[in-house]
Amino acid sequence: MKTNLISGYLGAEITGINLAKPTSLQIDYINKAWLDHKVLVFRNQNITREQHIEFGRNFGNLEIHPFAPSPDGHPEIVKILSNDKVQYAASNWHSDVTWRQEPSMGSILHGRVIPDVGGDTSFANTAEAYNRLEPDVKNRVDSLNAIHDFTRTFGQRMTSEERKKKQEEYPSARHPVIRTHPVTGERGIYTNRPFVSHIEGIEEKESQHLLNTLERAILDPSIQCRVKWEIDTVVMWDNRIVQHHASNDFYPQTRLVERVTIIGDRPV
Repeated sequence: MKTNLISGYLGAEITGINLAKPTSLQIDYINKAWLDHKVLVFRNQNITREQHIEFGRNFGNLEIHPFAPSPDGHPEIVKILSNDKVQYAASNWHSDVTWRQEPSMGSILHGRVIPDVGGDTSFANTAEAYNRLEPDVKNRVDSLNAIHDFTRTFGQRMTSEERKKKQEEYPSARHPVIRTHPVTGERGIYTNRPFVSHIEGIEEKESQHLLNTLERAILDPSIQCRVKWEIDTVVMWDNRIVQHHASNDFYPQTRLVERVTIIGDRPV
């Protein structure tokens, strides 16, 4: 097993592990590397969907996404397909499913169909983004909470009746603006444009100003890494301390990646 860094603040590529049948020693190695580097990349992993699911279960229980499509017979997998008819690449910076009361701990993405050019995924270290905030901004946001709501992204595809029914099942979630990682203790920015409607308890103008400020911190290229996809590349990232976005720059080519998502805990 060997680990090669991708950038200075997050990301590492690991070789010498077959994700179809990892040993317990290798899972321990991956767990430590995941905490250390936040984003892990594995190349040439010709795994089946069943093996993808089983690999994910080494790190916790897997969620069933209530809105995203899945391949037949594999509800644990989110199918993310973009082509000349549909564009499903998540091109806004975010952490996965923050609209849940207990959002995702981590995601594991498998590249199945990759365009000749484009379609990279970029990742940002939200702890380093927080560390670089001006002291007065830190002091202001440290004790604030934000409201996360699935309707901002997924509700647009629903009728008002469908949306109301799903809102009863998945009410908006209240999470700290700055989240503490439950294992490492790092504090990182936990707001995003796709799911956050506002910061609670302050005027709308200030809420939007702070959200914009936090987003700009995430956009700093010096705290990011960028992964170029190949067929059978697998990438896993820690949603508690990482945000990501996909480059939607490959139209009209096809890009198919599939994700399993590990259930997390309530942010604090």
